[in-house]
Amino acid sequence: MNLLNNPSLLEQLAASYALGTLRGGARRRFETLARQSATVRANALIWQERVSSLTELQPAEAPSPNVWKRIENLVVAQRQAAAARPPVVGPAEESPLFRQVKRALGLWRGVALGAGVVAAAAVVVSVNLSSEVDTRGSQLAQLTQQSTQLAQQKSQLEARLKAAPAIEYVAVLQDDKSAASMLVTFDPKKGTLVLKRVGGYQEASDKSLQLWALPPSGGPKSLGVLGGDPVIRLTAAEGEVREVPTLAISLEPKGGVPAGSGPSGPVLFKGALLQTAL
Repeated sequence: MNLLNNPSLLEQLAASYALGTLRGGARRRFETLARQSATVRANALIWQERVSSLTELQPAEAPSPNVWKRIENLVVAQRQAAAARPPVVGPAEESPLFRQVKRALGLWRGVALGAGVVAAAAVVVSVNLSSEVDTRGSQLAQLTQQSTQLAQQKSQLEARLKAAPAIEYVAVLQDDKSAASMLVTFDPKKGTLVLKRVGGYQEASDKSLQLWALPPSGGPKSLGVLGGDPVIRLTAAEGEVREVPTLAISLEPKGGVPAGSGPSGPVLFKGALLQTAL
């Protein structure tokens, strides 16, 4: 088959030769044809230039000795063919085939250079976009973390507010010398009376202190027996405290007096119960 009459096949063989996929006897026959035909040589050179332009951005790699040997064989064959041809008018550079090859090589060099620039620009843009995505992702993660922390802090504050006593009543109980001996607070929401010893008084082991509400009318009403701890908590309903102007503490036998009876011992401390916004 005459390759010169089949440009498509010639292109395929030249491309395969340049890529290195044409091997064995087929590669040797193509090299023989290239030595014999300038058209075949031109196609081979064009495709070699195309392939080499694709690797310009790759790291340099020294060719094997076989490559140089083939190049040397091609150069020798071209010189022999040129010597066998009749002389032409003007330098070889002016031949139509050479100008065609030169134009083709220039075209593909330009295309390869443009492709290289586009590839480099794409790499730069990709790196910049990747960096921007990483930065935005880091900022988003920080914002998410801060939002989570704020939500946790809000929950903690709400829990502390719920747990904090809503004190609406306060009383300072004093002895007969007007010395403060007991601080009383009342949280109507939780129904809790909290008594804190602020003086140095301590009852004997066989005695107990008992808290009394002294309403405007009627007899004293017991609100509970105090233990010996520095802070004592008693349970009381708001109705038991709301209309009580005065609280008092008496000294009673161990365990206090029976329910329904009034104080049996001396009243040690007494004070007004005040409603407050604390």
